[in-house]
Amino acid sequence: MKYGFDNDKYIRLQSEHIKERIAQFGNKLYLELGGKLFDDYHASRVLPGFQPDSKLRMLSQLADSAEIVIVISAVDIEKNKVRTDLGITYDMDVLRLRSEFMKRGFLVGSVVITHYNGQSSADAFRSRLERMGITTYVHYTIDGYPHNVALIDSDDGFGRNDYIQTSRPLVIVTAPGPGSGKMAVCLSQLYNENKRGVEAGYAKFETFPVWSLPLKHPVNIAYEAATADLNDINMIDPFHLEAYGKTAINYNRDIEIFPVLNALFEGIYGENPYKSPTDMGVNMVGFCISDDEVCREASNQEIIRRYFTALNGLAAGDGNDAEVSKIALLLKQAKIDLTYRRPIAAARERAEKSGVPCSAIELPDGTIITAETSELLGPSAALLLNATKHLAGIDHSVKLIPQTLIEPIQHTKTEYLRSLNPRLHTDEVLVALSVLSPHNDDCRRALAKLPELNGCQMHSTVMLGEVDRKIFKKLGIGLTCDPARKIKK
Repeated sequence: MKYGFDNDKYIRLQSEHIKERIAQFGNKLYLELGGKLFDDYHASRVLPGFQPDSKLRMLSQLADSAEIVIVISAVDIEKNKVRTDLGITYDMDVLRLRSEFMKRGFLVGSVVITHYNGQSSADAFRSRLERMGITTYVHYTIDGYPHNVALIDSDDGFGRNDYIQTSRPLVIVTAPGPGSGKMAVCLSQLYNENKRGVEAGYAKFETFPVWSLPLKHPVNIAYEAATADLNDINMIDPFHLEAYGKTAINYNRDIEIFPVLNALFEGIYGENPYKSPTDMGVNMVGFCISDDEVCREASNQEIIRRYFTALNGLAAGDGNDAEVSKIALLLKQAKIDLTYRRPIAAARERAEKSGVPCSAIELPDGTIITAETSELLGPSAALLLNATKHLAGIDHSVKLIPQTLIEPIQHTKTEYLRSLNPRLHTDEVLVALSVLSPHNDDCRRALAKLPELNGCQMHSTVMLGEVDRKIFKKLGIGLTCDPARKIKK
């Protein structure tokens, strides 16, 4: 993998900046955490070198003075919204996040259900949390939010929400995904803390969009593609431009909510310490890009990947045309098309010639490796073998896994496990290579090349199953699939 981001510099600069912001407000700071805290794979894809747990490592230095509040929208509970990177629903991810935070030494104070309007599924989830001994609060839908400032900033608006009991000076407000209502929770707490005589502050720790990069920089366009289902739009911050005469990038929801924050701060302090939505942020990521070209390339690949993810969702019945259309427009804004991703054409060309599902991967040196379905192997498993053989300098004609070993595995799959597909998947191929490696030098050499696939880009002419998708994710391979299903014989 080529690196374009200085992770050590990021941790240093970011931690210093957050400490400065905490000192600015003194005894109570609500820090809205956008994106993922310890599994930010989007950031690691568009900023090669960014570690998925960078934010967690940095905030761990403040663990003794911090507590975490996890936010989930009742709307997301109602529609069983799924984290596509993990394949689990948002309500299940709340429990996962809580467990992971506690294992890392953080105090998780409570869970807040936002956008509550009497949803039965939200009631059921709240009852489940309470049976587990987890303190739970609800925040209600406010008519006219975020524009009706008079109502929002009143006892019938934020004042109607449950007051969240907190015990530490730094309160980190996070969620399974975007659109959960984290900012509204923070602002609601500012309102309710003020009623109780507590002077509290607010800051926003969100990686994207990167305020210091141009509006149409691929890193920022990739973020818009990642949130296409929310219809987020990157914009030039008009408040920042007016206050400082400088261009900064933010997005529509932060810009829309700024008048609410402004009214709240004026009511609490007499004036707003922030002149713009960008001022609210503490994001230093733009200053840690070490190779802009590498990050541009990675971000363009991510935009295309998001496009195929939307197409796959549509084909599976859980996507929508608007999301696909928006990302198609973003491709044009980035001035790229599908030919930018070389494995697509290679996989499709082989599929057209062979008449069976095929796959292709671009290796670090630019070499394209392809594979096709056979009676023994699926296209993904075959591609792994072909790619690792090439990297290890093993002749393509060499069969790493003999047919005499594959056939008994197929027999177990079909006869005992009742699988309709006898072909080996990627995980089964890797296990077979591992079993053979102590006595077969070629298998050992091929396995040793797996780390070199990290950061490579791959395409399949059919949508892959969950097992194969997870294997490629663990290997760090960027995967796209045509929105076509395998034909079961």
